[in-house]
Amino acid sequence: MYKIAVDAMGGDNAPGEIIKGAIDAVSRRTDIQVLLVGQEAVVQGELDKYSGYPREQIQVIPASQVIETEEPPVNAIRRKKDSSMVVGMNLVKQGEAEAFVSAGNSGAILVGGQTIVGRIKGVERAPFGALIPTEKGVSLLLDSGANVDARSSHLVQFARMGSIYMEHVIGITRPRVGIVNVGAEEEKGNALVKETFPLLKSCTNINFTGSIEAREIPHGGADVIVCEAFTGNVILKLYEGTGAVLLSMVKKGMMSSLRSKIGALLVKPALKETMKLFDATQYGGAPLLGLKGLVVKTHGNAKAREISNAIAQCVAFKEQKISEKIQESLEAKEQAAEI
Repeated sequence: MYKIAVDAMGGDNAPGEIIKGAIDAVSRRTDIQVLLVGQEAVVQGELDKYSGYPREQIQVIPASQVIETEEPPVNAIRRKKDSSMVVGMNLVKQGEAEAFVSAGNSGAILVGGQTIVGRIKGVERAPFGALIPTEKGVSLLLDSGANVDARSSHLVQFARMGSIYMEHVIGITRPRVGIVNVGAEEEKGNALVKETFPLLKSCTNINFTGSIEAREIPHGGADVIVCEAFTGNVILKLYEGTGAVLLSMVKKGMMSSLRSKIGALLVKPALKETMKLFDATQYGGAPLLGLKGLVVKTHGNAKAREISNAIAQCVAFKEQKISEKIQESLEAKEQAAEI
């Protein structure tokens, strides 16, 4: 039984959609127990609206405080010791939960993950790794929001951790690693890219394929896409916004005339299946890679489906022992350096 702690109070749609997602997760799998962390009366009141789910697979963990989206992350983590976020992360730290999922304050999740759960020895920075849909399946974009100012050594670690994740969780043998750049040529890029490129090129334990331009990302030009968080978050948000606009325009076009409405009825089943492939919520949230325990951040406006998928994603992460494999990889590098 995998115990997954979920922040019932974090996000724009808490607690309703969060709890709905938790119920969906335990209804689909018998090997998950969800620990809903939050204000007990509020959480229980929401749970009482549902029936027919396996109640023994959901437990309410009291936490009287809530970290709001606009709060300064460091102060929030320090001062709100009984917040749903801090209590949930402490469950992971103490081994009472395998993972923690939250749609709450991104900065607080980053600070709490590194100070409460803690980084694996040797990990310089912990990046958010977001799975994004592509023409060939999915790619891992990291850092997608944690470290806006990163050094070349950080990006090299991101590439190694991302490769481990894609190989063992997604099942891609020798995942292709690309660094985001403004051109394919090695001499192009800003100072960070130019400094990082030769370091990635010299890594023997990753499959580095060179630079990747933004337009190649939707085509699946690389399996692991490496950059600092400023660039990564811009790519992620533009990706999501463009997808939403295109979907809206397609729907509008289909309803523009009687002929298009008839055509829409004919193509609707195929179009629906195609659009599913580009729905990022089906992949769950973004794990904070490089921690001693698993912390996953979902979108702030996450709904039930994304929460449910994030919970299932945690099980895959733990089954494949990703944190342990990252630690082994770093230890192997240290030993090689000593020799």
